[in-house]
Amino acid sequence: MQQEPYLTAEAATVCQPVTQEVDVESMEEVIGLFGVFDENLKILEAETGTHIATDASTVRITGSPEGAALAKTVTDKLLLMLRKGERVDRSRIRYAVDLASEGNADLIEELIDEVVAFTHKGRQIKSKTLGQKRYVGALRQNTVVFGVGPAGTGKTYLAVAMAVRAFKNKEVSKIILTRPAVEAGEKLGFLPGDLQNKVDPYLRPLYDALYDFLGPEGYRSLAERGMIEVAPLAYMRGRTLNDAYIILDEAQNTTIEQMKMFLTRFGEGSRVVVTGDITQTDLPGDRKSGLIHALEVLRDVEGIKMIYLTHKDVVRHEMVQRIIMAYERMHKRNQ
Repeated sequence: MQQEPYLTAEAATVCQPVTQEVDVESMEEVIGLFGVFDENLKILEAETGTHIATDASTVRITGSPEGAALAKTVTDKLLLMLRKGERVDRSRIRYAVDLASEGNADLIEELIDEVVAFTHKGRQIKSKTLGQKRYVGALRQNTVVFGVGPAGTGKTYLAVAMAVRAFKNKEVSKIILTRPAVEAGEKLGFLPGDLQNKVDPYLRPLYDALYDFLGPEGYRSLAERGMIEVAPLAYMRGRTLNDAYIILDEAQNTTIEQMKMFLTRFGEGSRVVVTGDITQTDLPGDRKSGLIHALEVLRDVEGIKMIYLTHKDVVRHEMVQRIIMAYERMHKRNQ
């Protein structure tokens, strides 16, 4: 007859579920924390392996000692964010759990107070992840910044926010945003209108970001006075761009020659941001991306900062994060 394994009193204690409690101030605070239909609560339970019950004054967390302690830590930090006017959603809960699991729960508070910029309607724009915080810090401190990462990490949006901020603070006198129109290739011809009309659809994300921070009227006024320019990369050739904040978006679609041309355009008083996703290059198979080449060539050059964002920094719908992770797993398997 097989003997049952012997459990010490200490091991048996560890296996017993424990309950942790967190005080809340009102039912409105509970709703803000866990969502109207407890959608956030279900995420926290799934991520920590706990069961959570709430009323108007207490959150009760039951689970293993480690799981309950993790869920309590995350709940405490999320309540702190909520009380400072921050919105709590599912992606923020998952990110907080990741940080707390790594022993970095205190870093959650670093994302609360720093305001990057304001939209034209007065909405505060803040870094939502530590990767974004490092990116914004690099934009503040360096002449040339490369922001590299997957879709949804805020690379372009935060760069435009910092450009508008620098312009309003009179640190630069002009904003220039550019993109290669390589996605269109030879298909540009079928689009109606002149060349500017043809490439405008490929520049739309840049217009959208500018409208957010300046409003349509504010953008048009500045554009008419030549203080803001949104143009395809081909328009940069032969120019020297002084006292400007220059953003090259979708840089993975530049050739080596185009990237070199762009990086040698800026003059005195200018700052340059290059953003791109090296996993989404649309160049023909025999052409190496100018972004990948520049990251290799310039990595040790003084004054240039390279920030790499990951799926953890995705701030769009949580499905975007899952899709990116799935592609990353496939890429590793293929390698």
